[in-house]
Amino acid sequence: MSVNVNRNVSDQFYRYKMPRLIAKVEGKGNGIKTVIVNMVDVAKALNRPPTYPTKFFGCELGAQTQFDAKNDRYIVNGSHEANKLQDMLDGFIRKFVLCSECDNPETDLHVNPKKQTIGSSCKACGNQGMLDTRHKLCTFILKNPPETDSSCVKEKKEKEKKNRKKDKENGSGSGEAGNHNDIDAPDAVDGEEDDDDWAEETTEEAQRRRMEEISDHAKNLTLSEDLEKPLEERVNMFYNFVKQKKESGAIGSADKEILAEAERLDVRAMGPLILSELLFDENIRDQIKKYKRHFLRFCLNDKKAQKYLLGGFECLVKLYQSQLLPRVAVILKDLYDADLLEEDVILAWAEKVSKKYVSKELAKEIHAKAAPFVKWLKEAEEESEGSEAEEEDDDENVEVEYSHSARELKVETVQPKKAEEDDDLDIDAI
Repeated sequence: MSVNVNRNVSDQFYRYKMPRLIAKVEGKGNGIKTVIVNMVDVAKALNRPPTYPTKFFGCELGAQTQFDAKNDRYIVNGSHEANKLQDMLDGFIRKFVLCSECDNPETDLHVNPKKQTIGSSCKACGNQGMLDTRHKLCTFILKNPPETDSSCVKEKKEKEKKNRKKDKENGSGSGEAGNHNDIDAPDAVDGEEDDDDWAEETTEEAQRRRMEEISDHAKNLTLSEDLEKPLEERVNMFYNFVKQKKESGAIGSADKEILAEAERLDVRAMGPLILSELLFDENIRDQIKKYKRHFLRFCLNDKKAQKYLLGGFECLVKLYQSQLLPRVAVILKDLYDADLLEEDVILAWAEKVSKKYVSKELAKEIHAKAAPFVKWLKEAEEESEGSEAEEEDDDENVEVEYSHSARELKVETVQPKKAEEDDDLDIDAI
């Protein structure tokens, strides 16, 4: 049974059709896998290599994929229903098949591995544009351009070679052109578009304009590649970025750039841990004021980041133990006053001694030195709760009286009457 390529179109006479996905689950336990039986036919209808939608499923499901082109077996690890994969295929079609201008599926992808860009051109409306390369599949497409996967293109090239050989044998004038075409050129710069690209590169202005067009896509590609790296490597990248800013003397005004880089690498919560290592030393009290803005960008209303800041502070005490250990309570108060640490985060930290960042013995010493400040926080909290309770009692003793002769409400505080005073009345006073 066939369905519309663009399933948002309900017209039964829609000319662009594709077979409905057929999925077959094989194996048991850890070896269970889903074979997409007709992936070749589906991919042919979409004019895309069958590896692309299969890899897309893997990216979306977080599963490994396997390709066996010789036997036409395209596999996604795990057990997945055909209907679920069909819905997921709609996402692939929207992102990598349909034209962004006319929603027509008659599009071709143009991959330029040198510039790390993926372009799309529509045969129906002529629209040309660049794909958003933030999706993980784009990395796979850049490494495996359509030309290398498409059997149709290979067959076409083979036919062209045969035709050129026949021309040579016949001694036709096109033999020279055949020799010219025999030069091996990268697939990404084949055909008419190649001539246009070379023509654009002849002027500096054209180069600059083209670079502006692809700059956003190149940044997105770098983003997707870096996010695939393990956490430790991304943390090291962020550490080196901040270190370079500090060594170049640009750290003072780089707070926004530092936050943007942490978000790009998806290590925002760990930012205060890295910053405390690079920006704090034994003079931390002065440095809290100096770099307050940098830390606030991470710690404001982010309790996880504040916990990492406390971890960085413990590491700092370990490095400068003789200077900082006696001043733990004062430094914590500085961090609290600067709004870098919230009260409940500090109280939660004080309840449990952890050996995550320093030894248990040193952690106990740090908590012992912090005890006076923690006690002060708790007492302040109790006082605030007490004052709130008193205010509530006062509110209960307030009565609102309305006078018909006045235009405004009168609020009076009524003191509770005491029974003893009523009994002992002073007659002389009357």
